[in-house]
Amino acid sequence: MSINRKLRIAIDMDEVMADTIAEFITLYESRHQTKISLGDMHGKEFREILPPHLSSTLKQYINEKGFFRHLPVMPGSQEVIKALHEKYDVYIASAAMEFKHSLEDKLDWLNEHFPFISWTNIIFCGHKILDADIMIDDRIKNFVTFKGRKLLYTSPHNLLINDFERVNNWDEVAIKLL
Repeated sequence: MSINRKLRIAIDMDEVMADTIAEFITLYESRHQTKISLGDMHGKEFREILPPHLSSTLKQYINEKGFFRHLPVMPGSQEVIKALHEKYDVYIASAAMEFKHSLEDKLDWLNEHFPFISWTNIIFCGHKILDADIMIDDRIKNFVTFKGRKLLYTSPHNLLINDFERVNNWDEVAIKLL
């Protein structure tokens, strides 16, 4: 590491900065009058708890224009990421290539909610092959080839995983990194 370089942090978007699950819960309640609670998801993916007659709708909704544009912001993320930005080189690393409108929606979302993050520090990708010192992500698949410090951001689907350093919220990220 160069003596003049700040440590680099790569931060995932979905279920870390943006509350994708809350949006799914709202969608299924409004469009299908189906109530889903976070407790139903303990250790499971969202698709696993959908009633069989709705299983095909998840992919449809995630491919709609605007889905990623209107996600709620995770509580505390804006303030903590702004503070991290002062201390570290912060990069947003999001798998934005899989869904048709994801890339544009995510860029617009970031520009609105995190305007202090430069476009030069946004990495939209498929696989997260990154040169960073710390990664904050909810998906352990992104840690497989990552050599730095791994912080697993708690999400219902990863509650049964105990092999990584965990952060449950942005207050805990601040305690560990600021």
